[in-house]
Amino acid sequence: MATRGFTGRPPAAEIRERLPPGQYLTDDFPVLQLGPTPRVSTDGWRFTLRHGSRPLVSWTWEEFQALPRTRWGGDIHCVTKWSKFDTAWEGVSIDDLLAAAGLDAPTGFVLAEGHDDYTTNVPVADLVGGKAMVATLYDGKPIEPEHGGPARLLVPHLYFWKSAKWVKGLRFTERDEAGFWELRGYHMYGDPWREQRFTDD
Repeated sequence: MATRGFTGRPPAAEIRERLPPGQYLTDDFPVLQLGPTPRVSTDGWRFTLRHGSRPLVSWTWEEFQALPRTRWGGDIHCVTKWSKFDTAWEGVSIDDLLAAAGLDAPTGFVLAEGHDDYTTNVPVADLVGGKAMVATLYDGKPIEPEHGGPARLLVPHLYFWKSAKWVKGLRFTERDEAGFWELRGYHMYGDPWREQRFTDD
């Protein structure tokens, strides 16, 4: 995953070019979630790939940390209309997860599953080819629980609700199954450049 250089606040023209329609730039990192922040211990943490209900492979925290590491730097965009530029993440790419498991994706879709029982759907094509990772570091430090630590999915080219917090696994599904917010009227795909916020966008 390519890393953008960090050069301070961009000029106004570049801001306009990098902001998807309807977004505003923030220097903060807003915290948005459904309920209380889960406190997930790495002692019993596992990340599991499943095909439907069938487990395919699972890693403990120590095993996960031993996998190849990837860094990514770039912009993220929330459906609530804030964007944050030049964020820096590190973790394990989905490509490297599949390689470590010795797997080809068995279907074209996944549901990302969180420790808080949150789910969100993502096409496999939007996870592979260097497009996504399971991140464990933000800005060089362990991800804080409020931002989804110890591990969260990072799919930065889609609205940030697709980057599931407190992620514990990916479940391959035979069809594109709606997750938590998709069942409640959010778009099934969520491309910020097409303003795909809600079902009919």
